[in-house]
Amino acid sequence: MDITTFSPKFQVVIPKRVREQFGLSLGQTLQVVALPGRIKLVPTQLPAALGGFLPGKNTFEREGDRL
Repeated sequence: MDITTFSPKFQVVIPKRVREQFGLSLGQTLQVVALPGRIKLVPTQLPAALGGFLPGKNTFEREGDRL
């Protein structure tokens, strides 16, 4: 278990081991979720990064007038 502390500006440092485990990078945004008795940080992804995340062949056919 890793422990971190608040800075005077209430900032926290995500420990290096955790950053590497989740592939976090400089400038990455995190969603802050308040749950009963805890705080959850969830890495966000840009919509473009989500393209093609489902397995299998794309069988979706676009209508000719919608390119």
